[in-house]
Amino acid sequence: MELFDIIDENGDPTGQTIERSIAHAEGIPHRTAHIWIIRRGNEKTEILLQKRSRNKDSFPGKFDTSSAGHIQAGDEPMESALRELEEELGIHAEPADLQFAGKFPISFAREFHGKLFRDEEIAFVYIYDHPVEIDHLTLQKEEVEEVQWFDLEETYQQCSQHRDKFCVPLGGLQLVRQFIKSNNNTIKE
Repeated sequence: MELFDIIDENGDPTGQTIERSIAHAEGIPHRTAHIWIIRRGNEKTEILLQKRSRNKDSFPGKFDTSSAGHIQAGDEPMESALRELEEELGIHAEPADLQFAGKFPISFAREFHGKLFRDEEIAFVYIYDHPVEIDHLTLQKEEVEEVQWFDLEETYQQCSQHRDKFCVPLGGLQLVRQFIKSNNNTIKE
């Protein structure tokens, strides 16, 4: 049984916990950690996206954040981010390898596999910009079907217009774009 901390509007734990299934059935606010793996080229920035396993309880078979997961009750965002990178992609990282880019809310209700899935969360976003060879990753098969590099700006435009291929949260993409812009001005508006 997975337990989450119930959070307030700032993403801070209230001291109460809830089971994952109840949190998603009733839309109870909780926290997630999102890690965006980026690589910079001469003229563009690419992001590594994972294709979600077809048996996931939400957005099966769609491309999503490089690595992400729920923050378990009592855990901190950084430790959850490091654990998710290791579990989903086989990347062993240290806290100094991740740069905090901010947090954003996710709120939606949709039906998947015939059941209503309600999500109310605050996502803590981290950037990982060390070299990654996708052929050398160890994918967690029950979570991740495959990974691919995508152009950040093209993906941002596609996610803004249609959602048939991607389930990437726009709030996360916007934080990545702001992070890159403030760090080295490689993104042109």
